[in-house]
Amino acid sequence: MITAIIFGLISSLHCIGMCGPIAMMLPVSRNNQAKKIMQISIYHLGRISAYSLLGCVFGLLGKGFYLAGIQQQMSIVVGIAMIAFVLIPQNKLGGFNFLKPLYLLVSKLKSALGAQFKNQSFKSLYFIGIFNGFLPCGMVYVALFGALATQNIGLGIIYMALFGVGTTPLMSSIVYVKSFFSQRVRNNIMKYYPIIIVIFGMLFIVRGLGLDIPFLSPATLNLFVQETPNC
Repeated sequence: MITAIIFGLISSLHCIGMCGPIAMMLPVSRNNQAKKIMQISIYHLGRISAYSLLGCVFGLLGKGFYLAGIQQQMSIVVGIAMIAFVLIPQNKLGGFNFLKPLYLLVSKLKSALGAQFKNQSFKSLYFIGIFNGFLPCGMVYVALFGALATQNIGLGIIYMALFGVGTTPLMSSIVYVKSFFSQRVRNNIMKYYPIIIVIFGMLFIVRGLGLDIPFLSPATLNLFVQETPNC
């Protein structure tokens, strides 16, 4: 669970590049600082809610793999998937027919997201966070691989919620220091996130190999205790 927060903190550098413009345009109060803090918090609560729902789905999928007794194999597959996500060009991924419904859904999400910027209500800010959380994002995909590896519904929810918490500090700061996070700065930051994904992918692969390295690659892989309540 600690790695979820750490990965969230690291991922927030990528979030600045991808979701930074959304945070910069949040319809928050300019004069009332207490209200502004509350509005930003509601926005983050929406994002974390979306991540938690995704964590529930992927935790459920992972539980199926756990029941099948393929924990170690699943860890290796997750690691390979992370690395493949970086190596396969994004324009190639977009060419697969099975992704077209996803792009249609994303288009609708963006339209719904834009409609929420018209007022400063807590409800609108919460839904901005919800829609933001469901938008395609490479680092969220990687975090979902981690939720899948928990092989537990409750832990999948917690993993993604903590990931969202990790992204919160930097995503909050961008609202206050917009001038620092220029387009050039955001583009430079985004250049490094593929390296981060590959490193995490390699860690998952090593863990699944069962090399009898304490904490890193135990001989018998039992990633998590399976007693957490379901969602």
